[in-house]
Amino acid sequence: MQLCLSHPTEGYYMNPANKVFGSGGDFITSPEISQTFGELIALWLLQEYQKAGKGCPLRIIELGPGKGTLMADVLRINAKFEPRKRIDVHLVETSPAMRNLQSKNLEAHKRPEVCIHWHDSIEELQPSSKEYTMLLAHEFFDALPVHVLQRHKDTGFWHEVLIDSNDDTNKPQLDNASEDGVVQPKQADVGSTSKPKTSLRRVLASKPSNVGAVLGLSSPRFAAMPNGSFLEVSPSSFKIARKVGELLAAGDPQKENASLGGCGLIIDYGKDGAYEDSLRAFKQHEQVDVFREPGQCDMTASVDFAFLKEAMEDLVTPHGPISQGSFLVRMGLPMRLRTLLQAAKTEKRMEEIHGAAMRLVDPKGMGGQYQVLGITGEKKGDGAISEVWPFVKEPQRSPL
Repeated sequence: MQLCLSHPTEGYYMNPANKVFGSGGDFITSPEISQTFGELIALWLLQEYQKAGKGCPLRIIELGPGKGTLMADVLRINAKFEPRKRIDVHLVETSPAMRNLQSKNLEAHKRPEVCIHWHDSIEELQPSSKEYTMLLAHEFFDALPVHVLQRHKDTGFWHEVLIDSNDDTNKPQLDNASEDGVVQPKQADVGSTSKPKTSLRRVLASKPSNVGAVLGLSSPRFAAMPNGSFLEVSPSSFKIARKVGELLAAGDPQKENASLGGCGLIIDYGKDGAYEDSLRAFKQHEQVDVFREPGQCDMTASVDFAFLKEAMEDLVTPHGPISQGSFLVRMGLPMRLRTLLQAAKTEKRMEEIHGAAMRLVDPKGMGGQYQVLGITGEKKGDGAISEVWPFVKEPQRSPL
């Protein structure tokens, strides 16, 4: 994944010839569908900032900003509610082509109080004692590389699933079980009866490795998985989530130069648990074989939100995740939608606005597939509020 997406010249995100976003690209994101998405995200961030009562300058960090649409909406809402507030925007983006696109799309939001910076890595950023930090990661973690492991059916050791050449002239094609009895993972069904042979294939290491052993022990949840299980794990995600916790953690106010902390939202495909093998590829809005045209397709793996929480929960308080649909509705989407519909000048425009909003909350689509994790800077047990709106448990309803 790392090579296919981020190779300096041939990577999917690095090559300007690849039209990544929008109706003509390989996928479309929530901020591109409706402005209400970014507006409600911005309102949650401002809600937490105002609750903190800091009154200090703002620092907004976005990991993988895409076209800059979400950040543009966040800055627009900030300009309405905090018009004279100094804001330092930090965009973590490795692609020069995407940086140019972001700069153009954020041009209208540049003003003396707003300063925009770009970074190659989140590691370039440090906790701030002078600014309250807001952090966004929308469809960022799903693009980070994953390892796939299988627990041996007899020994219980973790074996790595590797990528090998599919050259029949050099080696025989493996079937579903290798000589040591380890079953190979099934490749994702791409919904097509025509599956041309690719130059690569998945194989299982015949012996356990140090990497597999370490990753298999990286969460206490993995120890309970039975022999024969597959496990998808992203050490890159854990490392970055840990850094997110460090950036948002509030320091001891009694100490000099203590971090002011902050809040954040992580929005992505995933669930509050591990996956066996969710790696998939997309080309022109259709799912394709992950080995088809490496570097020319988007690749993604669903996010284990429990793993992200484990990385940061001793530093900050994570909330959720809850579905994107629940988040948007609880944050006031129906009310905002009503206002936009009243302002629409044509019936066609009303239908477009309504359809876009419904797409964001559709429980069988984006509203259910995407999850939202909230983060606040206080540690549990250090005065942190146990529940933060809208990350609240649904009330138990008694049966009729």
